[in-house]
Amino acid sequence: MTDYSAQSTSLTLLGLGAMGTALAHAWLAAGHPLTVWNRTAARAEPLAARGASVAATAAEAVAANRLVVLCLLDDDSVGETLDGVDLTGKDVVNLTTGTPGQSRALAQRAADRGARLLDGGIMAVPPMIGVANSGGYVFYSGSRSLFDTHSRVLAVPTATRYVGEDPGHAALYDVALLSAMTGMFAGVSHAFALIRGEDIPPKDFAHLLAGWLTAMASSVYGMAGQLESGDYTTGVASNLAMQVAGSATLLRTAEEQGVSPELLSPYMALMERRVAEGHGDEGGAGIVDLLTRR
Repeated sequence: MTDYSAQSTSLTLLGLGAMGTALAHAWLAAGHPLTVWNRTAARAEPLAARGASVAATAAEAVAANRLVVLCLLDDDSVGETLDGVDLTGKDVVNLTTGTPGQSRALAQRAADRGARLLDGGIMAVPPMIGVANSGGYVFYSGSRSLFDTHSRVLAVPTATRYVGEDPGHAALYDVALLSAMTGMFAGVSHAFALIRGEDIPPKDFAHLLAGWLTAMASSVYGMAGQLESGDYTTGVASNLAMQVAGSATLLRTAEEQGVSPELLSPYMALMERRVAEGHGDEGGAGIVDLLTRR
């Protein structure tokens, strides 16, 4: 029997965009025999020079190894690439960014075609791949036995975090964290807009901004505790009523500075709505209820 946990595990990689190429270099550097395929064949040439085997078709690449990793543009690309390809007995690891629903549907399609599927959500950018202690990692969900079988080779490019048998959970964790990041970037953009045009060096302000956001980040633990207990008033330092009252100053300052409030207004509207419903003594956990009402 082949020892698929061995350091020399061979694998196939479909997709050689920026992330796929970074993954390929990491596996080759670690000594793993690698077969690659990309729709634009020229992208495989630098990897061939490093010892990768280049397949002419996706079907040929899949046939070369039991472990098949997908890092393609989107869910449609995955479907098109695997159309007509024999997946019987294959261990498919999908690192293509998608939704939880798409991941669950792909897992079912893989099972119907005789394969096991592990879905992944990459929490890193290409320069972090293959770099020790970069802080990057990949969420994995789906077949636990598949993850256990290939955990060593999957951990070569960056750290791994298994988050459960539901194949949609890796994508859900991924998108939830990216959504929080997007909201943070919205606030950061608004903050820089407020000081733009003033005699305030952006780099000096950035130091203050990063420190403030870091200090406020710990509040997520309090919100998590409130959501689990159902009591949204315990440990609240600044309740929604206070925040709504303070919103007028934020909006007035934006007006004075000639800055659009459109990045702040939606959240402020939700806070006002929650207060109007009689929950002014709560913290921000109540906003989650507003967002998840059906």
